[in-house]
Amino acid sequence: MAILTELPEEQEAAVTYDVFLSFRGKDTRLGFMDHLYQALVNENISTFLDEEEVETGEELKPELARAIKSSRASIIVLSRNYATSTWCLDELVMILEQRKVSEHIVLPIFYNVEPTYIRKQESTFGEALFEHKQRIESEKDVEKKTQGARKLEMWTKGLTEIADLKGKDATGRRETVVIEEVVKEISTRLELHLQRRIPHLIGMDDSIDTISSWLKRGSSEAAEILTIWGMPGIGKTTLAKHMYMLHCHEFERSSFVEGIGRICAQQTCWQLDLQKQLLGDILKKRNIEEHDADRCTSKVEKALSRKKTLLVLDDVDNFEQLDVLIGTKGIHPGSKIIVTTKDGSLTEKCSLFRMKFPPKHTKLALHGLSDTASMRLLCWQAFGNNDPKKGYEKEAQQLAEYCGGHPLALKVLGSSLINKDASIWSDVLEMLEAKGYLTDVQESVQKALQISFDSLSGDCKELFKHIACFFVGKEREVTETILRECGFQTSYGINKLIDRCLLTIGGRNELRMHQLLQEMGRDLVRKESPEKPWKHSRVWKHEESLDLLKKDKGTQRIQGLILDTNLLRKEHNFQNDDVNKSFRADQPIQMVYEFFLRIWLFFARLLLMLSSSHCKKIRRYGYRIHTDFLLQRKTQSR
Repeated sequence: MAILTELPEEQEAAVTYDVFLSFRGKDTRLGFMDHLYQALVNENISTFLDEEEVETGEELKPELARAIKSSRASIIVLSRNYATSTWCLDELVMILEQRKVSEHIVLPIFYNVEPTYIRKQESTFGEALFEHKQRIESEKDVEKKTQGARKLEMWTKGLTEIADLKGKDATGRRETVVIEEVVKEISTRLELHLQRRIPHLIGMDDSIDTISSWLKRGSSEAAEILTIWGMPGIGKTTLAKHMYMLHCHEFERSSFVEGIGRICAQQTCWQLDLQKQLLGDILKKRNIEEHDADRCTSKVEKALSRKKTLLVLDDVDNFEQLDVLIGTKGIHPGSKIIVTTKDGSLTEKCSLFRMKFPPKHTKLALHGLSDTASMRLLCWQAFGNNDPKKGYEKEAQQLAEYCGGHPLALKVLGSSLINKDASIWSDVLEMLEAKGYLTDVQESVQKALQISFDSLSGDCKELFKHIACFFVGKEREVTETILRECGFQTSYGINKLIDRCLLTIGGRNELRMHQLLQEMGRDLVRKESPEKPWKHSRVWKHEESLDLLKKDKGTQRIQGLILDTNLLRKEHNFQNDDVNKSFRADQPIQMVYEFFLRIWLFFARLLLMLSSSHCKKIRRYGYRIHTDFLLQRKTQSR
């Protein structure tokens, strides 16, 4: 027999069920319990009911212990023969133990038994415990006998404790009335319990209000779809889950399908598994016997057309995933579907929007937290409150600014600094700003960010790296002109990067990129040859560019570099008037400098001859922005 106190120590189980049902099958399975279970699931209450019957003395299954720990509440139906089952008694002890260590709700139902008989172990309860005692005392194995005696004591205490809890008396009453009361009470208590479990999302009040208004906006004519989109780690899943937990009880049916894109990437048979999860939630069935994806799609379409449903499809990265999961036939009026995605243009590509009467569609873009909210979130993760500890104010402010309002970065960074001295905070800040290598925090965040990058086509990946290295903050039209000359389909590519939340356009039509995304793009280039910048495809550090050209280390791998001409003046101690006299035209760097000083064009084409051991000619384009020179090679493949 297994009891809760003997289970191996483990992390807190994730919540899987709203209610766990404990009962004696021979007394209630085919009548009261069947009707109670159906009433609970009809009220959208996720309920665990074990369908196996066991004999006295059999050990409790580990999955039952996990189900109890992963449920928010337990309903215990105490019938005449409840105590005859050691399995039931073990469940009772586990449930009461869970009540002590968490906010687990326990609701007893006294089914044709008097609570006083249970409290004092009289009548059938006293007889059952006496039989258990006799069996234990007859055990020849000393260890089993000792264990049995200890469990008998725990069973006795458990029965006394459950009899003292406020419950429902079903003796002499219509079962339908009792069941209605039980469902109503457990629904009320679960909702209050749920409200306490849902944390306040720092800095997302406006988005919460927007989605709440959208969910409450009723419509008897059409279903509605909300697309929440933004860069990875910006809080899409957290926000959607928060809203789902708050409002799922307001719908006839509900389902939250999490991590669709990740599951699709990891599993070859993702389609049927996700369909069966969704269908099981909508139909309130634990086991869906279906082995054909097309038939399962038809069943989902049929189920969605019949019930007012709240459906969250999280991390969708392909519109075909929507077609597979929700079909093409339409949804019941008043239903709401929330889609979270990194691609803002994705949802309207699915088949539902090609219907004669497509669903209403709303888009909500997440752009990150404000400076105040960023500070609060960082401090909450590191200190457990909204404000920094005394002596940490400066470092906390600088670290919050570094994260640029990115919730995942703030959470990872804050968690990594729990119980760390202020000096450690300063060291971490210096490492982050050095940008010569990645800290553990940066690697964790970039791992999430790179998911969007990896989903791009080859040309879009190269375009992203060009912009990250050279064009952040530069005017869009000029950037498009330069990169178009380098063979890029810039209008298409930039729009694709915008859709994937890898790029935004500022108020002056300049290209903007989150600092963490820019660092990721440059790190992808840096990893091409960490210790040899001249082997990078792009060189964006002015000192490295100057060193590369001076030492004639340029190779055909280099697609672009940027150079601040003030470095030349400083190194050679030249005044502006002396530049033309002092530079000889037969050296590559001098040719670049002299050309731009003489012509001063906003955009110009430049041909440089770099003398090298291979005597190769590299064709480049030049772009003058203040004192920066961007040399962009036009590759032969384009």
